[in-house]
Amino acid sequence: MEAEKQIELLKQRTEVFLGEEQLIERIRAGKKLRVKLGVDPTRPDLTFGHMVVFNKLRQFQDLGHQAVLVIGDFTTRIGDPSGRSVARPILTEEEINENAKTYLEQAFKILDPAKTEVRRNSEWFGKMSLLDALQLARQMTVARMLERDDFAKRYAAKTPISIVEFLYPLLQGRDSVELRSDVEIGGTDQLFNNLVGRQLQKDAGMPEQAVLTMPLLVGLDGERKMSKSYGNYIALNDSAKDMFGKVMSVPDATMWVYYELLLEKSPAEIAAMKNEHPMEMKKRLASALTAKFYGEEAGRYEREQFENVFSKKQAREDMPAFAWDALVPAGAPDASLVDLLAATKLFPSKKEIRRLIEQGAVKIGDRKASGVGERLEKAAAAGTVVQAGKRIFVKIL
Repeated sequence: MEAEKQIELLKQRTEVFLGEEQLIERIRAGKKLRVKLGVDPTRPDLTFGHMVVFNKLRQFQDLGHQAVLVIGDFTTRIGDPSGRSVARPILTEEEINENAKTYLEQAFKILDPAKTEVRRNSEWFGKMSLLDALQLARQMTVARMLERDDFAKRYAAKTPISIVEFLYPLLQGRDSVELRSDVEIGGTDQLFNNLVGRQLQKDAGMPEQAVLTMPLLVGLDGERKMSKSYGNYIALNDSAKDMFGKVMSVPDATMWVYYELLLEKSPAEIAAMKNEHPMEMKKRLASALTAKFYGEEAGRYEREQFENVFSKKQAREDMPAFAWDALVPAGAPDASLVDLLAATKLFPSKKEIRRLIEQGAVKIGDRKASGVGERLEKAAAAGTVVQAGKRIFVKIL
């Protein structure tokens, strides 16, 4: 494809695209672009927010370019300060390695492994001496760092900013020098860091990388960006059931953003969809996203199960079932509802179970649980279906 047409396609759905003229020249010269994307393994799961930038990286791959996925196992020890009002918690090396284990498996649900170069930035930072680090620090002033919106706000509010946090953009920028990247992709909150990479390449006498930023995906609350820190996210390794259910929980206005950024629908396609019933379009969205990770059959199945529960008021066909004697002490004729549900191991804590009961979100058969003190008798409980919240169903045998 001609260079100009490639750039026209690549600019779709982006917020910022700097250096496109240089990219056109490189593509015309027959260069396979090295396109860098870095992810820090702060938790074990990637999210649909990552999917936005992975989709763009896959687009570069489909056009014949080289994706370079950087696992920030070294930079995670500092913590990216982007968008933060306080410093990130410090993770141990063991925690970082454990979190990184599933990253590639998740990323390759979207990226083409054959066209992906995977690197860890500990490869070069692990060999860096203190003198090297000081030389790197000389390349940025405090005044320039305070141009960052998040740093400026924290400084004005007298919220502590560590010197180590100042180093993070420099380390991310040094990644670009080490990898000789032609393009760096990130969310809009990464613009400052990406520009630092561009500057460090220039200082090193290298061709500067283009900078391409993508919109930040709104989370399940429909307000803040999707983030593992906020807990408002859908993970790429969520089960098909949870993935479908979480998508169905997003506000109507948010689903159009998901159609655009996750399924890459055009404005014209979305305008036509808005003529359809919102509930139907949300089901199609949830089914399509589930199918993207688990196949068309899974997408159809989860839609059927959702409709059974919420439209036809039926229970899921695949709900877990537990024998009474497996949940309570042997010979016990009755048990508290809280203890019974806790024994299934489907809930994070008894506190969460009590919260659901108090909110009226737990049903025993067709009726709501009477309260946190409710007890069930063995004889009466046999064959009973307990529903907790919107997505958890348990059958007692």
